[in-house]
Amino acid sequence: MLQQRTLKSLTHAVGVGLHSGQRVEITLRPAPPDTGIVFRRVDLPQVVEIAVSATAVSDTTMASTIASGNVKVHTVEHLMSACAGLSVDNLYVDITAEEVPILDGSAASFVFLLQSAGIVMQNAARRFVRLTQTVEVREGSGATEKWARLSPYHGYQLSFEIDFDHPAVDATGQRVVFDMSSGSYAKDIARARTFGFTKDVEMMRAKGLALGGGLDNAIVMDDYKILNAEGLRYDDEFVKHKILDATSICWASPCWRTTARGVPATPSTTCCCASCSGAPMPGKWSLLKIPSARPAALRNWHRPGKAQSCTMVLARTLILLLLLGAIVSFAFFAFTGEPRFKRYGLLILKWVLLTGFGFFAVLIVQRLA
Repeated sequence: MLQQRTLKSLTHAVGVGLHSGQRVEITLRPAPPDTGIVFRRVDLPQVVEIAVSATAVSDTTMASTIASGNVKVHTVEHLMSACAGLSVDNLYVDITAEEVPILDGSAASFVFLLQSAGIVMQNAARRFVRLTQTVEVREGSGATEKWARLSPYHGYQLSFEIDFDHPAVDATGQRVVFDMSSGSYAKDIARARTFGFTKDVEMMRAKGLALGGGLDNAIVMDDYKILNAEGLRYDDEFVKHKILDATSICWASPCWRTTARGVPATPSTTCCCASCSGAPMPGKWSLLKIPSARPAALRNWHRPGKAQSCTMVLARTLILLLLLGAIVSFAFFAFTGEPRFKRYGLLILKWVLLTGFGFFAVLIVQRLA
Protein backbone atom coordinates (compact mmCIF):
# COMPACT_ATOMS: atom_id res chain seq x y z
CA MET A 1 0.00 0.00 0.00
CA LEU A 2 1.23 3.50 -0.83
CA GLN A 3 0.73 4.92 2.64
CA GLN A 4 0.01 8.36 4.07
CA ARG A 5 2.78 10.00 6.07
CA THR A 6 3.06 12.29 9.08
CA LEU A 7 5.72 13.37 11.57
CA LYS A 8 7.17 11.13 14.24
CA SER A 9 7.46 14.00 16.74
CA LEU A 10 6.84 17.73 16.89
CA THR A 11 9.35 20.38 15.78
CA HIS A 12 9.54 24.12 16.31
CA ALA A 13 10.97 27.25 14.66
CA VAL A 14 10.95 31.03 15.15
CA GLY A 15 11.30 33.64 12.42
CA VAL A 16 9.75 36.71 10.82
CA GLY A 17 7.10 37.05 8.15
CA LEU A 18 8.41 38.08 4.73
CA HIS A 19 5.68 40.66 4.16
CA SER A 20 4.51 41.52 7.68
CA GLY A 21 7.94 41.63 9.33
CA GLN A 22 6.30 40.21 12.47
CA ARG A 23 8.03 37.73 14.76
CA VAL A 24 6.26 34.39 14.50
CA GLU A 25 6.62 30.98 16.12
CA ILE A 26 5.61 27.84 14.30
CA THR A 27 5.20 24.32 15.65
CA LEU A 28 4.72 21.32 13.38
CA ARG A 29 2.89 18.38 15.00
CA PRO A 30 1.86 14.88 13.87
CA ALA A 31 -1.74 14.42 12.73
CA PRO A 32 -3.96 11.34 12.24
CA PRO A 33 -4.62 9.82 8.78
CA ASP A 34 -6.85 11.83 6.42
CA THR A 35 -6.35 15.03 8.45
CA GLY A 36 -4.42 16.82 5.70
CA ILE A 37 -2.38 19.95 6.44
CA VAL A 38 -4.18 22.07 9.05
CA PHE A 39 -2.97 25.52 10.14
CA ARG A 40 -4.00 26.56 13.67
CA ARG A 41 -3.94 30.23 14.67
CA VAL A 42 -3.02 29.75 18.33
CA ASP A 43 -2.45 33.49 18.89
CA LEU A 44 -6.18 34.25 18.86
CA PRO A 45 -8.48 34.21 21.93
CA GLN A 46 -10.00 31.04 20.50
CA VAL A 47 -7.88 28.77 18.29
CA VAL A 48 -9.02 28.84 14.66
CA GLU A 49 -8.15 25.93 12.35
CA ILE A 50 -7.72 26.39 8.60
CA ALA A 51 -7.46 23.14 6.65
CA VAL A 52 -5.59 23.49 3.38
CA SER A 53 -8.04 22.85 0.55
CA ALA A 54 -9.02 24.23 -2.83
CA THR A 55 -11.70 26.45 -1.32
CA ALA A 56 -9.40 27.72 1.46
CA VAL A 57 -7.24 29.70 -1.01
CA SER A 58 -8.35 33.31 -0.58
CA ASP A 59 -5.59 35.31 -2.28
CA THR A 60 -2.51 34.71 -4.45
CA THR A 61 -1.18 38.27 -4.76
CA MET A 62 2.57 38.13 -4.05
CA ALA A 63 2.00 35.14 -1.76
CA SER A 64 -0.42 32.25 -1.24
CA THR A 65 -3.02 32.95 1.44
CA ILE A 66 -5.54 30.56 2.98
CA ALA A 67 -8.48 31.66 5.11
CA SER A 68 -11.42 30.57 7.22
CA GLY A 69 -13.86 33.46 7.46
CA ASN A 70 -11.87 36.55 8.43
CA VAL A 71 -8.94 34.56 9.84
CA LYS A 72 -6.02 34.17 7.43
CA VAL A 73 -2.56 32.67 7.13
CA HIS A 74 -0.28 34.26 4.53
CA THR A 75 2.77 32.97 2.66
CA VAL A 76 2.13 29.27 3.16
CA GLU A 77 3.81 28.25 -0.10
CA HIS A 78 7.31 27.32 1.12
CA LEU A 79 6.10 25.12 3.96
CA MET A 80 3.45 23.55 1.73
CA SER A 81 6.08 22.90 -0.94
CA ALA A 82 8.29 21.13 1.61
CA CYS A 83 5.34 18.96 2.64
CA ALA A 84 4.68 18.12 -1.02
CA GLY A 85 8.34 17.42 -1.72
CA LEU A 86 8.68 15.05 1.25
CA SER A 87 5.14 13.70 0.89
CA VAL A 88 3.93 14.66 4.34
CA ASP A 89 0.17 14.17 4.08
CA ASN A 90 -1.03 14.93 7.60
CA LEU A 91 0.24 17.75 9.78
CA TYR A 92 -0.90 20.30 12.35
CA VAL A 93 0.80 23.68 11.99
CA ASP A 94 0.46 25.84 15.13
CA ILE A 95 1.28 29.45 14.28
CA THR A 96 1.39 32.57 16.48
CA ALA A 97 0.80 35.21 13.77
CA GLU A 98 -0.93 35.58 10.42
CA GLU A 99 2.12 34.80 8.28
CA VAL A 100 4.38 31.76 8.04
CA PRO A 101 8.03 32.70 8.81
CA ILE A 102 10.19 33.15 5.74
CA LEU A 103 13.30 31.63 7.41
CA ASP A 104 16.00 31.47 4.69
CA GLY A 105 13.62 32.31 1.82
CA SER A 106 13.42 28.76 0.47
CA ALA A 107 11.83 25.46 1.49
CA ALA A 108 15.15 24.03 2.75
CA SER A 109 14.59 25.11 6.37
CA PHE A 110 11.16 23.48 6.40
CA VAL A 111 12.62 20.33 4.84
CA PHE A 112 15.18 20.27 7.67
CA LEU A 113 12.45 20.73 10.30
CA LEU A 114 10.32 17.93 8.85
CA GLN A 115 13.25 15.54 8.49
CA SER A 116 14.59 16.31 11.97
CA ALA A 117 11.18 15.45 13.46
CA GLY A 118 11.15 12.18 11.50
CA ILE A 119 8.58 11.08 8.94
CA VAL A 120 6.54 7.94 9.59
CA MET A 121 4.11 5.84 7.55
CA GLN A 122 0.46 5.63 8.58
CA ASN A 123 -1.98 2.78 8.13
CA ALA A 124 -4.05 4.57 5.48
CA ALA A 125 -3.85 4.72 1.69
CA ARG A 126 -2.45 7.90 0.19
CA ARG A 127 -4.87 10.20 -1.61
CA PHE A 128 -4.20 11.38 -5.16
CA VAL A 129 -5.92 14.10 -7.18
CA ARG A 130 -6.12 12.75 -10.73
CA LEU A 131 -6.78 15.35 -13.40
CA THR A 132 -9.21 14.20 -16.10
CA GLN A 133 -9.15 17.34 -18.27
CA THR A 134 -6.63 20.07 -19.00
CA VAL A 135 -6.99 23.22 -16.88
CA GLU A 136 -5.37 26.52 -17.83
CA VAL A 137 -5.22 30.07 -16.47
CA ARG A 138 -3.79 33.08 -18.31
CA GLU A 139 -3.08 36.63 -17.33
CA GLY A 140 -1.88 39.61 -19.38
CA SER A 141 -1.18 39.62 -23.11
CA GLY A 142 1.71 39.80 -25.54
CA ALA A 143 5.17 39.99 -23.95
CA THR A 144 3.67 40.31 -20.44
CA GLU A 145 1.41 37.27 -20.74
CA LYS A 146 1.86 34.61 -18.08
CA TRP A 147 0.07 31.29 -17.89
CA ALA A 148 -0.10 27.99 -16.07
CA ARG A 149 -1.52 24.75 -17.43
CA LEU A 150 -2.32 21.48 -15.68
CA SER A 151 -2.75 18.44 -17.90
CA PRO A 152 -3.50 14.74 -17.19
CA TYR A 153 -0.38 12.70 -16.44
CA HIS A 154 0.43 9.40 -14.70
CA GLY A 155 2.70 10.96 -12.10
CA TYR A 156 3.69 14.48 -11.07
CA GLN A 157 5.86 16.53 -13.41
CA LEU A 158 6.53 20.28 -13.44
CA SER A 159 7.87 22.34 -16.33
CA PHE A 160 8.53 26.05 -15.81
CA GLU A 161 10.00 28.81 -17.99
CA ILE A 162 10.70 32.41 -17.00
CA ASP A 163 11.44 35.56 -19.01
CA PHE A 164 12.47 38.48 -16.79
CA ASP A 165 14.70 40.44 -19.22
CA HIS A 166 17.29 41.13 -16.52
CA PRO A 167 21.07 40.63 -16.93
CA ALA A 168 21.42 38.56 -13.75
CA VAL A 169 18.45 36.34 -14.57
CA ASP A 170 19.33 36.04 -18.27
CA ALA A 171 22.76 34.69 -17.29
CA THR A 172 21.13 31.66 -15.62
CA GLY A 173 19.07 28.73 -16.81
CA GLN A 174 15.49 29.87 -17.36
CA ARG A 175 13.68 26.59 -18.01
CA VAL A 176 13.46 23.52 -15.76
CA VAL A 177 11.57 20.23 -16.05
CA PHE A 178 11.32 18.30 -12.79
CA ASP A 179 9.64 14.94 -12.19
CA MET A 180 8.74 14.27 -8.57
CA SER A 181 9.00 10.50 -8.99
CA SER A 182 12.59 10.45 -10.25
CA GLY A 183 14.18 13.69 -9.02
CA SER A 184 15.42 14.64 -5.56
CA TYR A 185 13.25 17.49 -4.31
CA ALA A 186 15.41 18.17 -1.22
CA LYS A 187 18.60 18.30 -3.27
CA ASP A 188 17.44 19.87 -6.54
CA ILE A 189 14.54 22.21 -5.67
CA ALA A 190 14.11 22.95 -1.95
CA ARG A 191 17.11 25.31 -1.58
CA ALA A 192 15.95 27.77 -4.27
CA ARG A 193 15.17 31.14 -2.66
CA THR A 194 12.54 33.73 -3.41
CA PHE A 195 13.87 36.77 -5.28
CA GLY A 196 13.09 40.42 -5.88
CA PHE A 197 14.38 43.71 -7.26
CA THR A 198 15.48 46.79 -5.35
CA LYS A 199 13.39 48.99 -7.67
CA ASP A 200 10.25 47.25 -6.40
CA VAL A 201 11.09 47.42 -2.68
CA GLU A 202 9.74 50.93 -2.00
CA MET A 203 6.55 50.21 -3.93
CA MET A 204 5.99 46.96 -2.04
CA ARG A 205 6.73 48.45 1.38
CA ALA A 206 4.35 51.30 0.69
CA LYS A 207 1.68 48.61 0.32
CA GLY A 208 2.76 46.93 3.57
CA LEU A 209 4.64 44.12 1.81
CA ALA A 210 8.23 42.79 2.04
CA LEU A 211 8.69 44.40 5.49
CA GLY A 212 10.66 41.35 6.66
CA GLY A 213 12.63 40.79 3.46
CA GLY A 214 16.40 41.14 3.16
CA LEU A 215 19.60 39.62 1.84
CA ASP A 216 19.42 36.82 4.44
CA ASN A 217 16.09 35.48 3.17
CA ALA A 218 15.88 36.44 -0.52
CA ILE A 219 17.93 36.95 -3.66
CA VAL A 220 17.99 40.71 -4.20
CA MET A 221 18.97 42.38 -7.49
CA ASP A 222 19.54 45.94 -8.62
CA ASP A 223 19.27 46.87 -12.30
CA TYR A 224 22.35 44.85 -13.23
CA LYS A 225 23.49 42.29 -10.72
CA ILE A 226 22.78 40.08 -7.71
CA LEU A 227 23.53 41.86 -4.43
CA ASN A 228 23.90 38.74 -2.26
CA ALA A 229 27.59 38.22 -1.50
CA GLU A 230 27.29 34.41 -1.64
CA GLY A 231 25.69 34.41 -5.10
CA LEU A 232 23.29 31.69 -6.23
CA ARG A 233 22.73 28.22 -4.77
CA TYR A 234 21.85 26.75 -8.20
CA ASP A 235 22.82 27.87 -11.69
CA ASP A 236 19.09 28.07 -12.39
CA GLU A 237 17.89 29.12 -8.94
CA PHE A 238 15.35 31.69 -10.19
CA VAL A 239 13.29 29.27 -12.24
CA LYS A 240 13.71 26.51 -9.65
CA HIS A 241 12.06 28.77 -7.08
CA LYS A 242 9.08 28.97 -9.44
CA ILE A 243 8.99 25.16 -9.47
CA LEU A 244 9.13 25.24 -5.65
CA ASP A 245 6.17 27.60 -5.41
CA ALA A 246 4.21 25.64 -8.00
CA THR A 247 4.21 22.56 -5.76
CA SER A 248 2.72 24.44 -2.84
CA ILE A 249 -1.07 24.54 -2.87
CA CYS A 250 -2.62 21.11 -3.15
CA TRP A 251 -4.81 19.21 -0.72
CA ALA A 252 -3.81 15.71 -1.91
CA SER A 253 -0.89 14.28 -3.88
CA PRO A 254 -1.09 15.64 -7.45
CA CYS A 255 -1.31 13.33 -10.43
CA TRP A 256 -0.77 15.72 -13.34
CA ARG A 257 1.75 17.68 -15.40
CA THR A 258 2.21 21.39 -14.65
CA THR A 259 3.52 23.65 -17.42
CA ALA A 260 3.90 27.39 -16.86
CA ARG A 261 5.57 30.56 -18.10
CA GLY A 262 6.36 33.50 -15.83
CA VAL A 263 7.22 37.15 -16.42
CA PRO A 264 7.82 40.00 -13.92
CA ALA A 265 4.33 41.25 -13.17
CA THR A 266 1.93 41.43 -10.23
CA PRO A 267 0.50 39.07 -9.17
CA SER A 268 3.41 36.83 -10.06
CA THR A 269 3.08 33.69 -12.14
CA THR A 270 4.20 31.77 -9.09
CA CYS A 271 0.92 32.64 -7.42
CA CYS A 272 -0.98 32.28 -10.68
CA CYS A 273 0.25 28.68 -10.79
CA ALA A 274 -0.61 28.13 -7.14
CA SER A 275 -4.08 29.46 -7.82
CA CYS A 276 -4.41 27.10 -10.76
CA SER A 277 -3.39 24.06 -8.72
CA GLY A 278 -5.52 25.02 -5.74
CA ALA A 279 -8.64 26.32 -7.42
CA PRO A 280 -11.82 24.19 -7.57
CA MET A 281 -12.20 22.55 -10.98
CA PRO A 282 -15.68 20.96 -11.09
CA GLY A 283 -15.81 17.86 -13.27
CA LYS A 284 -12.10 18.02 -14.17
CA TRP A 285 -10.57 15.91 -11.44
CA SER A 286 -11.19 12.83 -9.33
CA LEU A 287 -9.90 11.80 -5.90
CA LEU A 288 -8.14 8.43 -5.73
CA LYS A 289 -6.84 6.20 -2.95
CA ILE A 290 -4.29 3.75 -4.30
CA PRO A 291 -4.01 0.68 -2.04
CA SER A 292 -1.65 -1.56 -4.01
CA ALA A 293 -1.85 -1.47 -7.80
CA ARG A 294 -0.90 1.99 -9.03
CA PRO A 295 0.30 3.71 -12.24
CA ALA A 296 3.85 2.75 -13.18
CA ALA A 297 5.08 6.34 -12.83
CA LEU A 298 3.94 6.36 -9.21
CA ARG A 299 5.64 3.14 -8.17
CA ASN A 300 8.95 4.87 -7.44
CA TRP A 301 7.45 7.64 -5.27
CA HIS A 302 9.44 7.75 -2.03
CA ARG A 303 11.30 4.60 -2.85
CA PRO A 304 15.04 4.34 -3.55
CA GLY A 305 16.13 5.95 -6.82
CA LYS A 306 18.09 4.10 -9.50
CA ALA A 307 21.45 4.90 -7.91
CA GLN A 308 20.27 3.63 -4.54
CA SER A 309 18.75 0.47 -6.09
CA CYS A 310 22.01 -0.36 -7.93
CA THR A 311 23.98 0.19 -4.73
CA MET A 312 21.66 -2.15 -2.82
CA VAL A 313 21.84 -4.91 -5.44
CA LEU A 314 25.63 -4.78 -5.76
CA ALA A 315 26.21 -4.65 -2.00
CA ARG A 316 23.80 -7.48 -1.25
CA THR A 317 25.29 -9.64 -4.01
CA LEU A 318 28.81 -9.03 -2.72
CA ILE A 319 27.82 -9.78 0.89
CA LEU A 320 26.09 -13.03 -0.15
CA LEU A 321 29.15 -14.16 -2.16
CA LEU A 322 31.46 -13.38 0.75
CA LEU A 323 29.22 -15.26 3.18
CA LEU A 324 29.18 -18.21 0.81
CA GLY A 325 32.99 -18.08 0.69
CA ALA A 326 33.17 -18.02 4.50
CA ILE A 327 30.84 -21.02 4.77
CA VAL A 328 32.94 -22.98 2.25
CA SER A 329 36.17 -22.11 4.11
CA PHE A 330 34.79 -23.23 7.49
CA ALA A 331 33.42 -26.40 5.88
CA PHE A 332 36.90 -27.24 4.53
CA PHE A 333 38.37 -26.53 7.98
CA ALA A 334 35.83 -28.89 9.57
CA PHE A 335 36.67 -31.70 7.17
CA THR A 336 40.45 -31.25 6.85
CA GLY A 337 41.46 -29.58 10.12
CA GLU A 338 43.74 -27.25 8.16
CA PRO A 339 44.17 -23.96 10.15
CA ARG A 340 44.57 -21.96 6.94
CA PHE A 341 40.91 -22.59 6.01
CA LYS A 342 39.86 -21.21 9.37
CA ARG A 343 41.99 -18.12 8.74
CA TYR A 344 40.40 -17.71 5.30
CA GLY A 345 36.93 -17.94 6.83
CA LEU A 346 37.68 -15.35 9.52
CA LEU A 347 39.24 -13.01 6.94
CA ILE A 348 36.18 -13.28 4.72
CA LEU A 349 33.88 -12.56 7.68
CA LYS A 350 35.94 -9.44 8.35
CA TRP A 351 35.29 -8.31 4.77
CA VAL A 352 31.59 -9.07 5.19
CA LEU A 353 31.45 -6.69 8.16
CA LEU A 354 33.41 -3.97 6.33
CA THR A 355 31.20 -4.28 3.26
CA GLY A 356 28.07 -4.12 5.40
CA PHE A 357 29.22 -0.95 7.17
CA GLY A 358 30.16 0.62 3.83
CA PHE A 359 26.77 -0.32 2.37
CA PHE A 360 24.84 1.35 5.19
CA ALA A 361 27.10 4.42 5.07
CA VAL A 362 26.39 4.90 1.37
CA LEU A 363 22.64 4.49 1.94
CA ILE A 364 22.69 7.12 4.71
CA VAL A 365 24.60 9.59 2.49
CA GLN A 366 22.16 9.03 -0.38
CA ARG A 367 19.17 9.53 1.91
CA LEU A 368 20.61 12.79 3.23
CA ALA A 369 21.31 13.96 -0.32
